[in-house]
Amino acid sequence: MNKTLYLECYSGISGDMTVGALLDLGADQKKLQELLKKLPFDGYQLKMERCKKSGIDSFSFDVILEDNHTHHHKENDHSSHMHRNLYDIHKILDAIEDEKVKSLSKRMFEIVAKAEAKAHQLPIEEVHFHEVGAIDSIVDIVSVAFCVCDLEVDDVVVSTLYEGQGHVSCQHGILPVPVPATLNIVCDYGLTLRITDNQGEMVTPTGAAIVAALKTKETLPENVRILATGIGAGKKEFKTANILRAMLFERKTAGDEESFKHPSDSIWMLETNIDDCSGEALSYTMEKLFEVGAKDVYYTPIYMKKNRPAYLLSVICQEEKIKECEDIVFTNTTTIGIRKCPMERTTLKREIRCIETTYGSAKVKVCEGNHGVKWYPEYESVKKLCMDSGLDYQTVYHEVMECAKTAQK
Repeated sequence: MNKTLYLECYSGISGDMTVGALLDLGADQKKLQELLKKLPFDGYQLKMERCKKSGIDSFSFDVILEDNHTHHHKENDHSSHMHRNLYDIHKILDAIEDEKVKSLSKRMFEIVAKAEAKAHQLPIEEVHFHEVGAIDSIVDIVSVAFCVCDLEVDDVVVSTLYEGQGHVSCQHGILPVPVPATLNIVCDYGLTLRITDNQGEMVTPTGAAIVAALKTKETLPENVRILATGIGAGKKEFKTANILRAMLFERKTAGDEESFKHPSDSIWMLETNIDDCSGEALSYTMEKLFEVGAKDVYYTPIYMKKNRPAYLLSVICQEEKIKECEDIVFTNTTTIGIRKCPMERTTLKREIRCIETTYGSAKVKVCEGNHGVKWYPEYESVKKLCMDSGLDYQTVYHEVMECAKTAQK
């Protein structure tokens, strides 16, 4: 199953609205709470409830700070916020065990940090997170990252971002809407913005960073089936309903109605030869490329002119990710040129299923083709079961495969 998340931002987007919409869409609320309890800070409570916005049934996600038992949200009150820099944020996020959730959370904070650094003409390490560094905002960003991973989304499409006008009060004083950080993110990541006649901020820096970090495609697939719809409630009142609607689509292929056909799509291959770069730098580059959404990254040992040992760096990505991937390679390696070409690929129809085993739940990738169905246990699931049970990898892997075969019957 190829699942596409669509965020409809016709009343703007913020962190709390996104979390509410994704929880309403079906993300696991209990697992989210368990994750948040492991973060190294307290002093807050979560309030998650259904509510009405302009008469529409919605899901509200809010953080209540316990110091004065009032509701504080980064879009409405900045006076109580602690100041943290990116290093402080990373130390907090390192407590997250799931690497994908951790990586995506850091990615969103880095996007905001760069935007704030640009707005104030400061080095990124000197940026202090006034609006997005407080407890409630860390919770929002981590929650968005968890929900997206929990929903097992393959692609994300985002509508035009509707923004208000006028001014907003924040730590730096009275700023024009869109605020500088939001505008920098919109410009740097090629997002589409539309100014409305609503008075006030509709797209927050956190909301813009979420879009920049998640978006993988410009348009929705032509043939889709709606799997679920979620509506997140905002905290403001405009002429239009202050809600964020999220929809989960399944892409339909001809094989769904007729005989099975392998789905195909277009990708790009970026390549460069590198003979004067350290292994540490190459490793870091790979991590950064995966963080921004590269489909695959790998190194191949080669020999260059004068028989110099070198590496061929290959990056597979979607067209809209080319510039971002190129920037990472140029910034973090010694290369001075990158080759690129479009490619077509054929893939097996696939989906992730959760099965029960003797040692606990495990995720299995199920691939369907003309020659039947193949089951591939996910490494992280097998690894976790090994750590929990104390058994060796082969024993657990064999058990998961046997349970998968039984489930297939």
